[in-house]
This record gives sequence, C-alpha cells and structure tokens, in this order.
Amino acid sequence: MDTLEAELDRARDLDVATLADAIVEIGFECTRCGACCKAETCGNEASDDAESDSEPHTATVFPDEIRRVQDAGDQEYDFRDAARPMPYGLEDGPEGPEGETFEWALQTDDCGDCTFYSEDESGTGACTVHEDRPLICRTYPFSVALGGTSQPMGEAVDEEGMVRAHECEGLGRDISRAEAEELAAALKERAIREIEEAIAVRDAYEPVETGPGEIVVHDSEGQKRPDGTPLD
Repeated sequence: MDTLEAELDRARDLDVATLADAIVEIGFECTRCGACCKAETCGNEASDDAESDSEPHTATVFPDEIRRVQDAGDQEYDFRDAARPMPYGLEDGPEGPEGETFEWALQTDDCGDCTFYSEDESGTGACTVHEDRPLICRTYPFSVALGGTSQPMGEAVDEEGMVRAHECEGLGRDISRAEAEELAAALKERAIREIEEAIAVRDAYEPVETGPGEIVVHDSEGQKRPDGTPLD
C-alpha cells in the first residue's frame, strides 16, 4: 500500500487542466436542490421506518475551515454551532456516543440537515455561509481518486478513473471552461488538504482513554474536546 506521502506527491502533481477536461466532459450546474446538504430522509417525506434509518448529513471540515465558518457573515457562531465530532468510530454508550474519532463534520440540525442550509418558500436551497463554505462543499459532486489509502466513492468520469462523480441532479448540464477550471483548482486543493490533514493527525496522534459519554477528536492540531478546546 502506498504511503500518505506518496499520495500527497500525486495530489500535488495533479494537473488542473486535465481535471477541468473531465468536469467539462460530464458537465455540471448546481440546481440548488439541497440534496447534498440534507439528510437522506427527513420530515414528512420519510416514513417512520425510514426516519429511524436516516443518515444525517456528514461533510468533513478542517479545523481552519471551522474557524472561517464561525466568523462567516454577520453572525458569530460558537464552535458547536459550526462543527461536531465525526460520528464514525464512536460507540453508543449508556450516556451517549463515546470514544475517539479523527475528523470534524459540519453541524446538523434536528432533522439531520446541515445547519447552514436553508430553503425559501419555493423550496430553493441556499447556503448561509456560501462564501466561506468548506472545500468538500465547493467541490461536490466531484472527488479525486489517488489510489493508495484513500478511495472515494462515486463513478469514474474520465478515462484514467481519477475524477469521480457522486449522485447529483446537476450532472450532465453545461459548464463553462472558466467554471470548470475554478472547480478543478478547488478539487486539487481539497485532495492536497485531505492528505496533509491525515499526515498531521497521524504524526500528532496519542491514544486517549475515554470515559462514559466522553469524546476525543484527533485533528491536525492535536487532541480536542467536542467543543473544540484542547484536551490538555
């Protein structure tokens, strides 16, 4: 298996023009449907059984992106308003989720939707922190497969199988070359940042004993409590 450092070299060598070619080939335009910002099932559209199996919206966010979202717009958000511990890896204990996890996710509302997502009366979606949204939001529905340790889901949309497209009703629509190149540049930046974060987490990791109901998040800046404060 390739090392993270080898993956990082490949990410840094990504050619933005080649990524843009793949994006232009498949096409994309955001329809503001909100599907990428919402839980898989929610509200009146879901049956009782579906609601019990609903998956909350989960979007990975880096520590500096959390701070940027906190300061977005006219409202200053608390850390917990902006982010939550990534649920993957946590266990259900008698006092709630507990254990160690290695990423942050954007915060969700009671319905499981991204807390920064809103809809107008016509059902058109909008991001309330759009100018400061994380890279994962800027690049959806695309991702990059570099091989090695990280293999994103989604269908390959180029001959090399590097650019992946996830389910989205905006795919197949015309996109300008300028917009495709902007999206491709963000896609490359995201690929680099994800691996840099993984390397930093690996290098800073120290096992932590967690008690009932206690959660520790390991990120590139060290060990933190769910409110973002350092464990030490």
